[in-house]
Amino acid sequence: MTNFLKEMAQASAQRAAANNVSFTSHALDQPAFPLQLNGFDLIAEIKDRSPAEGSLASEGESRVERAMNYVSGGAAAISVLTEPTRFDGHIAHLEEVVEAVSVQQIPVMRKDFLVNTGQILEAKAAGASGVLLIAAILSDKQMANMLDCAFDNELFVLLEAFEEIDLERAARIAQGFKIREQAAKQKFLIGVNTRDLRSLTVDKLRLKRYGPLVPAGVTGVAESGLLIPRDAARVVEWGYQVALVGTALMRADDPAGLISEMLSAGREAVAV
Repeated sequence: MTNFLKEMAQASAQRAAANNVSFTSHALDQPAFPLQLNGFDLIAEIKDRSPAEGSLASEGESRVERAMNYVSGGAAAISVLTEPTRFDGHIAHLEEVVEAVSVQQIPVMRKDFLVNTGQILEAKAAGASGVLLIAAILSDKQMANMLDCAFDNELFVLLEAFEEIDLERAARIAQGFKIREQAAKQKFLIGVNTRDLRSLTVDKLRLKRYGPLVPAGVTGVAESGLLIPRDAARVVEWGYQVALVGTALMRADDPAGLISEMLSAGREAVAV
C-alpha cells in the first residue's frame, strides 16, 4: 500500500480519530433499503471531483436533481463520495441524497476510504444502506470487524479489489458461512476497480482478467472505466452482474438516458 492509497487511508484514520462520536440506538435506527438486482444492474455515483479527472460537478449543481435523474434512469443504488480532501465530498452529501431518494426506497452507499467501525456507524446514522470497503487498506482483523459492524446494522458491503491478492483475500472471506449467507441476500458484493488507487492508473483489461476470480454465489461489480453502453455488455460477458459508473454519468448531458442505455445493453447481453 503506497502513494495515493496510503495517503487516503492515513487521512481517513485522522478524520475518524478527530470525529470520535458515539451514536445512540435512535441515531442508528435508520431504514436500510436492500439492493433489488435484476440480472444486470447499475450503481450510479455522485462525486464532485476525481483526483485523476479533476472537477466533475457543474457549478451550482443540485445533488438532489442528479440523484432523481439517476433514479429515473433505473439505477439500483446510488454511490456518494464522502472523502473531503481529494474528492470534495462530505457526509452531508450522503444525507442529502438519502433524503431525496428514500421515498423510492433506493439504497445509497457511502464510498470513502473507511478504516474503522465508527465510520460505518456514521454512514448508518446518515441514512446509508451500504458501504464500500477497500481490501488493500484493511488488515484481516479490521475487515472482519467492519464486515460484522455493517451486517449487524443491516448494511450491504461492496468489497473492492485492485489486484489478484485482494481477490484471493475476498474469496477466502466469502467461504465463511456468514458471508455466504450475506452474499445470497445480496448484502456482500465483490468489486474489481479498473483504476488502481495506489497509482491512479487505469487498466481496463483488469476486469476481464479478474472476472473469473469473483467467487461463485457472490455478485461481481465492475468499477470505473465504463463509458458507453457497449462497456456494460462487455462486463456481463466477463462475468459481472453490476456496474458502478461515476465519471461518465457526472459528465453526461443526459445521465438518466445513459443509465437506461447501459442497463439495456447489459441485460441484452445477459439474455444471450
